[in-house]
Amino acid sequence: MQKSYYLFNPGRLSRKDNTLKFTPVDEDGNEQKPKFLPIEGVDDIYVFGSLDANSAMYNFLGQNQVNIHYFDYYENYTGSFMSKENLLSGKMLIAQTQHHISDKKRIEIARKIIDGASFNLLKNLKYYDSRGKDLAGIIESIEKYRQQIDNCQKINELMGIEGNIRHVYYDAFNLIIDDFEFDTRTKQPPSNEVNALISFGNMLCYSQCLKSIHQTQLNPTISFLHAPGERRYSLSLDLAEIFKPLLVDRVIFRVLNKKELQKKDFDKQLNRVILKDKGKKTFISAIEERLNETIKHRTLNKHVSYKHLVKLECYKLQKHCLGLEEYKPFKMWW
Repeated sequence: MQKSYYLFNPGRLSRKDNTLKFTPVDEDGNEQKPKFLPIEGVDDIYVFGSLDANSAMYNFLGQNQVNIHYFDYYENYTGSFMSKENLLSGKMLIAQTQHHISDKKRIEIARKIIDGASFNLLKNLKYYDSRGKDLAGIIESIEKYRQQIDNCQKINELMGIEGNIRHVYYDAFNLIIDDFEFDTRTKQPPSNEVNALISFGNMLCYSQCLKSIHQTQLNPTISFLHAPGERRYSLSLDLAEIFKPLLVDRVIFRVLNKKELQKKDFDKQLNRVILKDKGKKTFISAIEERLNETIKHRTLNKHVSYKHLVKLECYKLQKHCLGLEEYKPFKMWW
């Protein structure tokens, strides 16, 4: 079974026969005991420390469809090495582009994305409201904003509604989370522990969406809600809106309220807060656990993991662009 690997220590990644060899180094540059990863067991690699590698290693990864995602010291996603696309389709590229350049087709998909994302936000709130958190007023406000989604005819109008929903939703964090103060959402840089987790978790969610897109015929640079830009995979930002409430927010609530992460796991600097390495490992482990958790899929009538749900979302969007099936975003039903 393939799995994701996370490299926190600086070191060198190289090929050793049919195996990946990672040699970590200490603060003085001294090599430590190497670790070997059989290539057939590697799904993708997340790099959080300085990595030394050569073209032979990247060729080896590309041949085996293993992708690497890079993050800087402040937990910001900086880029990915993606293996050669083996599912290229000119027909799919044309169809996806046509749905982007048509205002009518684009806004239709964008509205569905916001509908799915806001529905999943509400499910989070209703879950905690039923467990003693007084969130009725926040839930009512978001439901009113949701009623405006279908009336939006422009992307900027829709993004305005999404922004209002997010603003109200984040007000609930102060009520759901027990021992940490959230205050307001701050991104660059994160101003407190909760903001640090949101930013880091969102980056992990974007990477997961990008990987799933790469496994289909969709082009990751052609999006519908977010504006395409130079050097960014904007379609992954679209899909992440649907899954951040499920894969990131619910994990944040759990690890903080169950004290799996505590204040000692964060590094408070002059103008930002980031996770220490131990805290990163704890949080990533919780995200991985969530990705591998399975639920009974109502349409497929079988259990599927959250990781697979992201991939299924890509297939649904692909079918919509090809005119095979109307796109319906994933919505939590329990």
